[in-house]
Amino acid sequence: MPVLVMKFGGTSVATLDRIKRAAKRVGVEVAKGYDVIVIVSAMSGKTNELVGWVNETSPLFDAREYDAVVSSGENVTAGLMSLTLQEMDVPARSWQGWQVPLKTTSAHASARIEEIPTDNINAKFAEGMRVAVVAGFQGISPEGRITTLGRGGSDTTAVAFAAAFGAERCDIYTDVDGVYTTDPRISSKARKLDKIAFEEMLELASLGAKVLQTRSVELAMRYKVKLRVLSSFEEQSDEAGTLVCDEEEIMESNVVAGVAYSRDEAKMTLLSVADRPGIAAAIFGPLSEAGVNVDMIVQNISEEGRTDMTFSCPVDQVKRAEKAMEDAQTSGEINYQQLVADTDVAKVSVVGIGMRSHAGVAAKMFDALSSEGINIKVITTSEIKISVLIDRKYMELAVQALHDAFELEKAA
Repeated sequence: MPVLVMKFGGTSVATLDRIKRAAKRVGVEVAKGYDVIVIVSAMSGKTNELVGWVNETSPLFDAREYDAVVSSGENVTAGLMSLTLQEMDVPARSWQGWQVPLKTTSAHASARIEEIPTDNINAKFAEGMRVAVVAGFQGISPEGRITTLGRGGSDTTAVAFAAAFGAERCDIYTDVDGVYTTDPRISSKARKLDKIAFEEMLELASLGAKVLQTRSVELAMRYKVKLRVLSSFEEQSDEAGTLVCDEEEIMESNVVAGVAYSRDEAKMTLLSVADRPGIAAAIFGPLSEAGVNVDMIVQNISEEGRTDMTFSCPVDQVKRAEKAMEDAQTSGEINYQQLVADTDVAKVSVVGIGMRSHAGVAAKMFDALSSEGINIKVITTSEIKISVLIDRKYMELAVQALHDAFELEKAA
């Protein structure tokens, strides 16, 4: 039998009624002749509740026990989904991560998948099981302890299973009906994309679009897993949702595929840093060790042996960044005059594989922002994206202006 992977997010399994609705979708695919691997998240809100219990019980918790607690939400959903399918006369079994076994590293709360042996599940398929309902987000370490993959890890679980089992496709069911040119809550002109290239989806996911977890898109691109993003609340057809696929499978696409944004950014500037070989390593090494996720980096022209260094990071990591820089100054690793933090900025980005072969995208972007009186603080570019930092109060206006400027409401 061909294998299909279907992943249901927390909102899609939030109640028993929603689990029944999801199970019916699984039953439809079984009737088409598929053996199905279903990956489930915890019921909506359950993981946050479990995390809250851990923090209340032990603020400086043992990460191994944290994983033991927070992984239990997915176990409940997997069991309930299997029972629901059995009530529909569909041969189904639930599987926890250790039973597969989904082998991971030992990095509790942020483990990475190392291997998914297929023998156990394939043996059960051969015996007549039609659906393996696997608890997402979890695995087992070399030491035999339960591990979790970090928030959003069920998407990564689903893609990894699709790669391991050579699945025909990996369907991700969520509360939106596909990938849009931008957030429909910000622009009423946002259009659902029928197809989007892996690289575009990866950029959009990393730049703030929350439809798919970044790691899941990385895996899908590496192993050529066809991903389809669908709503679990709408009627389905073979053309429903958005297909995330190889660039070669898209006949025609707009130069810009979408506009992404990240609201909670901060701009950090080290003023008058001693400019010398190795200064960048001396700055960004301590930031990395402190767990600060640096994004944009701009170094100004050096004057009289001093320069300014600007970088962006999530706003909730500002205190961590400030301490890392103060410690580096105290230890003599770097020498700077002042660290200025602007915590009232947002990042807005345009993304599109068509930018590789089309000139003028940056000019059009900057002109659109200028026409709205929006000042750009920092600019970074890559082959298929341009990102800018702007004042946060202009974020929604910027998204709307760029969506209009590139006429994203129109199909290619």
